[in-house]
Amino acid sequence: MRVPHPLLALVLSIGVLSAGCSAAPALAHGGASGGQGSSAPAPSLTTSATAPREQGSVRLAIIGDSGTGTQSQYDVGTQMAMARTVFPFDFVVMLGDNIYGSERPQDFANKFEKPYRALLDAKLPFYASLGNHDDPTQRYYKPFNMNGERFYTFTKGDARFFALDSNYMDQPQLKWLEDQLSASTSRWKVAYFHHPLYSSGGQHGSDTDLRASLEPLFMKYGVDLVLAGHEHFYERLKPQHGIYYFISGGAAALRRGDIRKTAMTAAGFDSDFTFMLAELGKNSMQFQVLARTGKPVDSGTLPRAAVPKKPADDKPRSQ
Repeated sequence: MRVPHPLLALVLSIGVLSAGCSAAPALAHGGASGGQGSSAPAPSLTTSATAPREQGSVRLAIIGDSGTGTQSQYDVGTQMAMARTVFPFDFVVMLGDNIYGSERPQDFANKFEKPYRALLDAKLPFYASLGNHDDPTQRYYKPFNMNGERFYTFTKGDARFFALDSNYMDQPQLKWLEDQLSASTSRWKVAYFHHPLYSSGGQHGSDTDLRASLEPLFMKYGVDLVLAGHEHFYERLKPQHGIYYFISGGAAALRRGDIRKTAMTAAGFDSDFTFMLAELGKNSMQFQVLARTGKPVDSGTLPRAAVPKKPADDKPRSQ
């Protein structure tokens, strides 16, 4: 159990990722360890985002560890707005650490409202989950659409989303989650929260205690996709028990060179700030990951009904 905040490139191709998965495999590392800022080039006025492939699909953007108020966050926000001119996503999910440091009204302005002004002006909703650097009272901040709840669910088209509080995975939350999952008849079931169940990160790694609580429910009730942050990089894991796992924790914080290639690693990028775009169609998910410069990082197509696979060997790591 964690205690929340008191106030609050070398490219290594790793081959075929999984049966039925068409994607661009890569493991790209930065140099020395980096922090929340960077001297990397500012975003261009173009984007490498590609257009949606299906009519009526569910289209979203994904950001994690975003609330620094630094230039990197503004760069990503600019590039997200550019990408939306090509890939018109309808909402954004936030994977925690939404506001770092102090949480005064001006901090919410500088660390959320201003960096994403173009998206907010377009009336695009954001749906937040809580990270270990977030004051739990963020759930009352209206633009985060949490409606005063630490964990909640919502539906977009034929997809059901489950936003969880991985800081306190207590029995009431687990009971709520099982009730909600068992009642859902949506084609897609997507869970998102802060701490990753699987990770190749050197700093944190997989949260095996959280995995022991959540993964049996995900398997039992057919969760398709799990999104997490916490690690300050992008990683796509090989499917575990037929479930797709992504880490997108580099929207404004970056830990350069932190990815350690493991048997779980399908693709990774830890040399610049990133965000994800996803399209949930009838039978498959299209995803694309862009750096703040607008350059492509990873992309691919994943079938909705993946064949269950035995998880890769993974030893517990300190959190």
